[in-house]
Amino acid sequence: MRVQYEDMVQQFEKVLLSRGMDGPSAKLSATMIAETSLEGVYTHGANRFYFYVKNIDDKVVDVHARATAVSRFGALERWDGKMGPGNLNANICMRRAIELAKENTIACVALANNSHWMRPGTYGLMAAAEDCIGILWTNTLPLMPAWGGKDAKVGNNPLVLAIPSKDGPVLVDAAMSQFSYGKMETYKREGKDLPFDGGFDSEGKPTRDAAAIMESKRPMPMGYWKGTSLALALDLIAAALSGGRTTHSIGNEVEKEVSQVFIAISLANLPDRDAIEEKISASLADLKASEAMDPDNPVRFPGEKRKSLREENMRDGIPVDEKIWEKICSL
Repeated sequence: MRVQYEDMVQQFEKVLLSRGMDGPSAKLSATMIAETSLEGVYTHGANRFYFYVKNIDDKVVDVHARATAVSRFGALERWDGKMGPGNLNANICMRRAIELAKENTIACVALANNSHWMRPGTYGLMAAAEDCIGILWTNTLPLMPAWGGKDAKVGNNPLVLAIPSKDGPVLVDAAMSQFSYGKMETYKREGKDLPFDGGFDSEGKPTRDAAAIMESKRPMPMGYWKGTSLALALDLIAAALSGGRTTHSIGNEVEKEVSQVFIAISLANLPDRDAIEEKISASLADLKASEAMDPDNPVRFPGEKRKSLREENMRDGIPVDEKIWEKICSL
């Protein structure tokens, strides 16, 4: 089924208000989640809203808590999320990083004790909209084995890189696994195979069966051993900068008290801003001029499809699994 964007925002807002969230916060949180689905990232929009509210109902998330500054060390600030709503805390910290970057060219806000932040790319796009490069990531509970291991020891620790451009922001939003758990949940629900091997089954054989991968808890790291190495490094840096938890100390039960990093670099502060834009534009034009393997699917830069998906979904309504929408309406 398809749901109009404004109807989705209103439904999310209504549910959050019923959980005691204040009006402006409910509106902002609902808007960020609906925009995620509007731009085609269904796994972290409407599909994840029920999980978001369940964490509130289970008292994992405190709807009244908000991230606050704890200390500052030069260009680095440490903040405490106090297990408030993850997307609201992330919005606060990204805005603060942008504010500091405009003053000092580069800034880092490291956040401890946050809940799940929903779609990571949302905060990279915030930076790009303010003419800043955005670099941000989070750690998670253990979701992947280290390369060569069988039991989950590292997080999939999504990493976002956002670069402003006159052609639209370049947006890399990538989990460390070949497919995020949200994407695998979608394939499992629809009874479809993944397009590529996405992990290992209980016997250790590579498979495209999302259900088998989720049962074994052995997703394929991107780049094989490189993916788990990068995941570990991101985890340790996030915990070191924020003073918060590592994946190891978060544990296996509930994803809470995670550590996150928000870095902003203001391009407007640099004297060669126009030359930077020329380099970016030339690089993107060259990439898009690639000879496509499939003539019906031209090569595009990361994040380019956002605009067309947004326009289509704004016009026709946002695609939502009927059962998921029923669960949301029952909240």
